[in-house]
Amino acid sequence: MTAVPGPDPRVDARMAVSPDASTLLTSGAGIRVEDVSLTFRGARTTTALEHLTLDVAPREVVALIGPNGCGKSTLLRVISGLIVPDTGSVEVDGRPVTGPDPTIGLVFQEPRLLPWRTVDDNVRFPLELAGWPRQRQASRAAELLRLVGLGDFARAKPSTLSGGTRQRVAIARALALEPAALLLDEPFSALDALTRERFNAELLTLWQRTGTTIVLVTHSIPEAVFLADRVVVLSPRPGRVVANIPVDLPRPRHVADMDAAAVGRIAAAIRAHLVDMTDDKIALADARAALAGSVAE
Repeated sequence: MTAVPGPDPRVDARMAVSPDASTLLTSGAGIRVEDVSLTFRGARTTTALEHLTLDVAPREVVALIGPNGCGKSTLLRVISGLIVPDTGSVEVDGRPVTGPDPTIGLVFQEPRLLPWRTVDDNVRFPLELAGWPRQRQASRAAELLRLVGLGDFARAKPSTLSGGTRQRVAIARALALEPAALLLDEPFSALDALTRERFNAELLTLWQRTGTTIVLVTHSIPEAVFLADRVVVLSPRPGRVVANIPVDLPRPRHVADMDAAAVGRIAAAIRAHLVDMTDDKIALADARAALAGSVAE
């Protein structure tokens, strides 16, 4: 039996996105959400989205921000095909989305790995479902694990890894079928502020290597500004687009760029649209980001 490495407090420091991993460029798909409305009916009727229209260009990184319960996560599930809207339409790369689509990768707030499978087997799982030959599965999984800096942890079980490392595995799994669009639902919200900042930088490195279009849900304004080409602000439920804020910061970006005056200007523009609807979660995310900055100085 192969020994599985136990928890190691140094594990995250060893697992930055590998600079030697091969570039896995995709075409990057455009996303079109047009006049989408969605109501959940049951014991309580809740309208989650109402006449929402959103365009995302190929290879663009768009951050969605808004108060808790405004439909951000629901919108990702609509784009991915997991939920069918009542009215309106969704297209990815010019094709209508009518159900789960292998060209769209989705990463949840929790990694949702299969605990009885190794890291390698978790990454292979969508390839198995798609009927890939085992040799091709092995090659693709190894390539992705190198990309996210986990080449040495293929035989580890999820329980032996830190939360951030498990999320790396989830991202690798989401990239397995070479999606042209990657949807991220607060993937690093469970991490402490300093670790989250580092993972954000590594996510940008990953984006540069893969070329995939990214739509990211976050409650953190600094995170949205650092990662995105554009920040889309949603209204309180039912969710509608109330602002599109361009992020005119040059790429590639580095953590030090967060000190730029331009960041404060963009963040102020975002907050201006949240002034009457900022909830505790957004305020807490901002406070944690500010604390992380003061500790780093």
